[in-house]
Order: sequence, then C-alpha cells, then structure tokens
Amino acid sequence: MIYVFDTCSLSQLKHFYPTVFKTLWEELDNLFQQGKLISTKEVFREMQNGSPSLALHVDPWIKQRKSLFTTPDNNELEFVAEIFKIPHFHALIGEKQRLEGKPVADPFLIACAKVRNGTVVTQEVHKPNSPKIPNICQHFNIPCIDLEDFMQKQGWYF
Repeated sequence: MIYVFDTCSLSQLKHFYPTVFKTLWEELDNLFQQGKLISTKEVFREMQNGSPSLALHVDPWIKQRKSLFTTPDNNELEFVAEIFKIPHFHALIGEKQRLEGKPVADPFLIACAKVRNGTVVTQEVHKPNSPKIPNICQHFNIPCIDLEDFMQKQGWYF
C-alpha cells in the first residue's frame, strides 16, 4: 500500500521527537525507502512557504528525502482536471491562494493517490458538503485516513 501524505500530516510529525520516538522515525524511513511513503511537489512547496511550520527535526528529515515528493505525471494531471470538472470542488483553491499565487497541494495529492492506488493521509476531517480532501476522496472512492489511522494500519504502538 502506498500512502500519500498531506502537508498537515507531515507537520503533525513535529510532535514526535526523534530521540523519544526513534522507532517511529525508523519505520517512516523504511516505508520511504520501499516507496510506500510519498507526497507531491506541491506539498513540498506549501512547506517551503511555511504553511504549516515544521519542527527542527522534521524539516531536515524531509530535506534529506526530497525524492519523497513526486512530480505529477500526465495521468495525475488529467485526474486533477476531472476533480475540477465538478463545480463544487473549485472551492478547493481558496481566494487568498489564487490572489497570492500560493501553492495548492490538495488536488495533486488526491490525484497522486488515485493514479497510484494509494491512500491519502491527511488531518482534514470529512464535513458534509465541503470541498475538503476527505469529501473529494469519498466522491472518487479513494481511501483517506488520518495519521493515527495510518499508524494503526502499520501496527505501530509506542
């Protein structure tokens, strides 16, 4: 199973200090080395803009694993277009992001998971009639879990 991490889930890792949660970081690295833990370049761009900020131990870990962040292929780009064929999902890109030209990772994250038969890992929660990641994943039958569910699926208990 491939897990495609959202910015907010990567940011949540800042609460797991490597000297205390050593096994967690080893397991994350194992999944990364197996190609089962990925994200998209747009997530990296969001993090470069400081949204949300990462802890000092997360940022170096990510920078040492830049290949974690994939470039969308043609199939993924076509699926992004499919997402935006649904007018309600246009709100996925906020007005501030449009006006300021800030990166928007969500559609690329969802497309990456769809094309690679992966699972999206995000801290966003499903809200009725909302253009949030879990809602869009549900619409397109893409598995979507949060960081805690991800750890449970791995059988990780600390």
